[in-house]
Amino acid sequence: MNLEFEARRHTWTDDLAIMSYRAGTGPAVVMLHGYPQNHMACLPVARLLAADFTVVLIDLRGYGDSIGPSPQAGQHHYSKRAMAQDVVRVTNELGIQRFAVVGHDRGARVAHRLALDHPEQVTCLSSLAVFPTEEMWSRAGAAFGLQAYHWFMLAQPAPLPEMLIGADPEFFLSYTLGRMAKGGTFIDPTALA
Repeated sequence: MNLEFEARRHTWTDDLAIMSYRAGTGPAVVMLHGYPQNHMACLPVARLLAADFTVVLIDLRGYGDSIGPSPQAGQHHYSKRAMAQDVVRVTNELGIQRFAVVGHDRGARVAHRLALDHPEQVTCLSSLAVFPTEEMWSRAGAAFGLQAYHWFMLAQPAPLPEMLIGADPEFFLSYTLGRMAKGGTFIDPTALA
């Protein structure tokens, strides 16, 4: 099934605009992408789900076509709680009161926070490809640091990560996704673009 997803920009402040993409009918399912992706990573599965469900894809703040606030000390504007609140605001604007949520990687961490903070709205949670953060840090060693270099780089204070990524964003994205895909070529060129 090749349904068209209706795009909508949700703007609440000058420095925050979240994009959502909606298709299908039936019970609602919200899908949240991982790092460094956007809603396009969810499309192959979302198109199938839209045959039986109302599917809402959301670009997390600072990802895809969403806009996030400027980085600040403490990074509270990019916390999982702040992003979970974005999901609630988007679904409320779309008239969706209760929904299942599927999150992958960073999206799974946001989905987990969403379920903790808003259990009255989340009917079901599916967390894909994520381990508890505390467990990850407690087992982090040299091999993890080399494989997941971005965890350490993105934790640095602004503007270091922004400058490094911004120097050559296409290289950064291709390199990072290539490592995550272990050199595979299964990333759709449209999604990569």
